[in-house]
Amino acid sequence: MEIRTFNTLTNRKEPLQPLHPGVVGMYVCGPTVYDMSHVGHARVYVTFDVVARFLRHAGFKVTYVRNFTDIDDKIIKRANERGVPAGQISEKYIAEFLKDMDTLGVQRPEVQPKVTEHIPEIIDLIQKIIARGLAYASGGDVYFAVREYAGYGKLSKRNLDDLEAGARVEPGDLKRDPLDFALWKAAKPGEPEWDSPWGKGRPGWHIECSAMSAKYLGDTFDIHAGGKDLVFPHHENEIAQSEAASGKPFARTWLHNGFVQIDNEKMSKSLGNFFTIRDVLEKVEAEALRYFLLGTHYRNPINFSDVALADAELRVDYVYETLAKADEKLAGKEPTAGELLDKEKVERVMPAFEEAMADDFNAAEALGALADPFALLNELAERPKSKDKAAVLRTLARLRKDVDLIGKVLGLFQQDPKAFLLRRRENKAKARGIDGAMVEQRIADRAAARKAKDFAAADRVRDELKALGVEIMDTASGTTWKVL
Repeated sequence: MEIRTFNTLTNRKEPLQPLHPGVVGMYVCGPTVYDMSHVGHARVYVTFDVVARFLRHAGFKVTYVRNFTDIDDKIIKRANERGVPAGQISEKYIAEFLKDMDTLGVQRPEVQPKVTEHIPEIIDLIQKIIARGLAYASGGDVYFAVREYAGYGKLSKRNLDDLEAGARVEPGDLKRDPLDFALWKAAKPGEPEWDSPWGKGRPGWHIECSAMSAKYLGDTFDIHAGGKDLVFPHHENEIAQSEAASGKPFARTWLHNGFVQIDNEKMSKSLGNFFTIRDVLEKVEAEALRYFLLGTHYRNPINFSDVALADAELRVDYVYETLAKADEKLAGKEPTAGELLDKEKVERVMPAFEEAMADDFNAAEALGALADPFALLNELAERPKSKDKAAVLRTLARLRKDVDLIGKVLGLFQQDPKAFLLRRRENKAKARGIDGAMVEQRIADRAAARKAKDFAAADRVRDELKALGVEIMDTASGTTWKVL
C-alpha cells in the first residue's frame, strides 16, 4: 500500500518512503506541562495517534516518540506562584495529561521522554553546534548563530530579511544578532539549574526536541509532527540546530495539523475562547469529541461548537445502536460459507477506508465512507426472517468484522455496544431528570395493556413517555428505551 503525505518541508504531497523499509520513526512535539490540556492538544494527539495506528495497520513497525517539556518559563512561573518546586508542577500536569489522553483513547507512544532526564544529551548537542562554528557562548547563555546556517527558513518559507524586520533584542539578551535564539540559558535566582560547560543554567526550548529525537530515532528519521503553530519558530529552529550538529538531514517528512477555531477565530487563552479537555468531557462523550476531531481533515482548521459536538454525539450513538442490533442478530450463530448480499458494496468497505487513509491520512473521508456500510448493517439487522437468512448472517458478520478493524485504526467504536448505550441512557436520563424506574414501570404497564389487547392504553403509554423525551423500541429480545 502506497501512503502519500503532504510534507510541509517540500510543500507537496509525496509518497512516504521510510529511511529503513517497513520501519517508521515518528516524533511528535508533546505538551509543556504547566496547566490542564485543552482542545487544541486533543486535536494534535488524536490526529497523530491515528497516523501511528494506520501506519501499523499498513504493516509498518512504528517507533512513536512524544516528549514532555517539563522545564520552561511557564512551569517556573506557575511553581513560583504556588510556592512549590517546578518538578511538582510538571509531574502533576503530566499525570493529568495522560489521564485526558487515556480518556480520549490516545494510545501511549513507545517513548515519552522528559527534558529534565536528557540534560547530558542536550549539552552534548550544544557542544557539537559550537564546535562547528554555528553557536556561541555569551555571559553564561549559548545562542545559535542563525545567519551562519545557510538553510534557515526552509520549513516556514521565511527569509532572513523579513525576519530581521520584525526581530528585536529583549532586555538581558546577550545575542550578537536579534535573530539568534537560545540553546542554553544561564541560571537565574530561584530557578532549577544544571551544571554545564558554560556555568549553571537550563536548556532553551527548541534544543530539547533535537536532542531527544536524535537519541531515540537517530540524526535522520522519517516523520516529525505537531500543530501548525510550531512551524515557526520551534520546528524551524529544530531543523537548524539538528542539521548544524550532525551535518545530516533532520526529519524527512513534516506533518502539521490545523488550528481549532471558535467562531472562526483561533482558540487561545488571550481571546478568552479557551476550553480544556476536561471541561468539554463534562458535557459530551469522550468518543464523540474524538469523532468530531477526526471529522475534518487534519491539515484544515476545525470550527469547535456545541452544535458540532452534539452532531458527533448523535452519530456515535447511531453507530453503537447499529452495532448493538447487529450483535443481537449474530448472537450465538455461526455464519456458514457462501455468497454475500450486496457483495460489491461489502467488499469495497476496507479498500475504501484504506484508500482514504493512504491519501494523507484522510480520516474525515474514511468516516464518510462508513455511511453506506452502517446503513446496510442497520437494514440487515432489522430485516425480517426470510429465505436468505444465511446470507444475511454472513454479510452482517463480514461487515461487523470490517467495522471493528476500521474502528481499531481510528480509535472508535471499541466499547461494548450494549454497555455503551446503557451508560449513555443513564447519563442522559439523569441530566433530564427522568426516573428510570418509572420508565420501566410504564413499559411494564404497556406490555400488560398489549397482552389484554387494550392497544389504545398501550399507545397512551408510548405517547406519555415520548412527551418526556423517552423513545420505546420493541426488539426481538424485548422492549427497551432510550432518551431522545
